[in-house]
Amino acid sequence: MSDFKKLEDFDFNGKRVLVRADLNVPVAAGKVSDSTRIVRLGPTISHIIEHGGTPVLLSHFGRPKGEVNADFSLEFIVTAIQNAFGQPVDFIKTDWVDVTSAKAQLDAGAKGTIYVMENTRFHPGEEKNDTELAARMASLGDIYLNDAFSAAHRAHASTAAIAHQLPSGAGRAMEMELSALEAGLGKPKKPVIALVGGAKVSTKLDLLENLIHKVEALVIGGGMANTFLHSQGIDIGKSLCEKDLADTARRIYDKAADANCAIILPIDGVVAWHFEANAPNRTYGVEAMDPTGMMLDVGDHSIERIKGAIDEAKTLIWNGPLGAFELDPFGKGTIEVAQHAAKRTRDGKLVSVAGGGDTVAALAKAKVVNDFTYVSTAGGAFLEWMEGKPLPGVEALKA
Repeated sequence: MSDFKKLEDFDFNGKRVLVRADLNVPVAAGKVSDSTRIVRLGPTISHIIEHGGTPVLLSHFGRPKGEVNADFSLEFIVTAIQNAFGQPVDFIKTDWVDVTSAKAQLDAGAKGTIYVMENTRFHPGEEKNDTELAARMASLGDIYLNDAFSAAHRAHASTAAIAHQLPSGAGRAMEMELSALEAGLGKPKKPVIALVGGAKVSTKLDLLENLIHKVEALVIGGGMANTFLHSQGIDIGKSLCEKDLADTARRIYDKAADANCAIILPIDGVVAWHFEANAPNRTYGVEAMDPTGMMLDVGDHSIERIKGAIDEAKTLIWNGPLGAFELDPFGKGTIEVAQHAAKRTRDGKLVSVAGGGDTVAALAKAKVVNDFTYVSTAGGAFLEWMEGKPLPGVEALKA
């Protein structure tokens, strides 16, 4: 984090502070249905206001394809922000071609007001990382803070180009995320274990290739595990499997061996014959699978093996469930392992960092989100970080 300026490095008194937020929130019936991303802005917004500054929020919402589209306006979010922070909130409408009226509205505003700018994607230059658009954005403020790690994997005008136009730094949520990720893979306490699950190996090849050089053990679960089991000559029946990636799986196995990274696969699985909740099921050893069934969760012996591996680790990185956790009772493996990791974390024996949409949902089902060291809601940015890729929105903040 020494590469980034933090809130404490700025004098906000009398300054307008452009804060890149992620207001691309879930919406139902025209209202915010999950305000997690709004709430996480609280520490940054409060700090700016308490130190005499005026926060001006920049964000995208949806995919308006570079055109002004009322269906994607951010005006609806004003009420949710007011409810979250108890401060007056004003919305500033603009097409981002001419920001003269936006400047006038900001100039006439009252102290202590939070401003929400119109959707940054209403201009095609946003997704092109256009420097002229970034300059117009920058003309509205004195300082730029990026507090949206979830958008940091995109080289857009409001995440990358603008950072070079103003004194720039990381907001508190961004700082927390980067600190947690540094503790996860940057300079972790070793040994490190990674747990990677989900449906397809094809979507996580870069991730696996990076992790085998960073961790001492790699647990592979979910549909991904079936592909690896198949590559070892194991009949996985009708389980979800990318059989055409068998050679790729074997190559990853060989690379892991060269890197002294142990790959841990299921040794037994819960098998059902229909993909539906409460489907009749039975546990088999992976080498004695019913060829007409599909493996929907890891079995008890696999659960204990994974718990044992976690017990030997000091750092856990988690992305993806171990099975079809959304269908009862096939979430047992994911939930039991999550609860075990949570207890190790509470006991001060494990640094646990998790992220990804399905992962967050699984941890929520296990009721352990607040027990992990850090749970990222960043989705794509978290995955690209795990893949070892530079994130434009982060790189732009480096001093």
